[in-house]
Amino acid sequence: MALQAGIVGLPNVGKSTLFNAVSNSAKAQASNYRFCTIEPNVGQVDVPDERLDKLTELVQPQRTLPTTFEFVDIAGLVKGASKGEGLGNKFLANIREVDAIVHVIRCFEDDNILRDEGAINPIGDKEIIDTELQLKDLDSVEKKIQRLEKMMKTGDPKVKHAHAVMLRCKEHLGEGKNIRGLQLDEEDLEATADLCLLTEKPVLYVANVDEAALQTGNKYSDALAKAANDEGAQVIVMNNSIEAQISEMDSEEDKELFLEEYNLTEPGLNRLIRSTYTLLNLITYFTAGVQEVRAWTIHRGWKAPQAASVIHTDFEKGFIKAEVIAYNDYVQYKTEAACRENGKLRIEGKEYVVQDGDVMHFRFNV
Repeated sequence: MALQAGIVGLPNVGKSTLFNAVSNSAKAQASNYRFCTIEPNVGQVDVPDERLDKLTELVQPQRTLPTTFEFVDIAGLVKGASKGEGLGNKFLANIREVDAIVHVIRCFEDDNILRDEGAINPIGDKEIIDTELQLKDLDSVEKKIQRLEKMMKTGDPKVKHAHAVMLRCKEHLGEGKNIRGLQLDEEDLEATADLCLLTEKPVLYVANVDEAALQTGNKYSDALAKAANDEGAQVIVMNNSIEAQISEMDSEEDKELFLEEYNLTEPGLNRLIRSTYTLLNLITYFTAGVQEVRAWTIHRGWKAPQAASVIHTDFEKGFIKAEVIAYNDYVQYKTEAACRENGKLRIEGKEYVVQDGDVMHFRFNV
């Protein structure tokens, strides 16, 4: 399940530096000039999970595989991107393809790093990106309204409903608001699905601060946090350069010493990865055996056959039942056999909704 989070922001705010730090399979060029990134870089990211480490300790498998998803480093947007400025159409198309947005905003002062937008202003920077995405969405919505108006004479209730939804979207965007704040229900979302609206995607903000503000934040990150809170979004305070240095270290001991130097308990990247995973409404279940302990990514609310499909589509087609052990029970009793003996291994059918942390074994017949 190749879900993607797109890293966006104005030029020179630290997007590619963050991507280089977060990605364990690709390195993006990071330079001090606009449009350094043109084609989006894609990197697969391991999701840190202490539960996987614990299961590995208990089972002692031949190999351990974490669950992953992808970060996409998208080139810096500029004012006028919705009208094609700075290769804007191409970059906006890249954003349209991702599932969620990680918006990096500069919250530090440094005269050596180019900035065409004037004084440091995280709220203004946020609004530039928001406005460009809103304008692009408004264009898409208006075009669909025109198409629907031609179809209205058929009297189709679905067309009528879709038209009403589009009018609501148009009004909302016209007020300078993002579609995700409109709280569309499931039926409404069917009307917008074909548009892949940019401002409908969930968003997480990264406040890229200087070293002095790493622990406490600063006036810039505080202002961003207030604005994000007003729209129900999360802000993670990080220093992208420090994160990039940590990610380049091969020795775990060196990493721990470096973290201690900055009084950090873990890399900020771990928080970012976990938060992005949550933002995409994902959970993890595990398979555990002597050959392999592995974490699997699924959407929250998926039933057992859907969860089985991420291992292989045949598992869903021929699903019979699932053997399920809650993670805490597995840790308490330490082995699958002990869980079985103590009544902690359950047999679940097709309607079982998988819970975060379940340790599962599927029975199927093709």
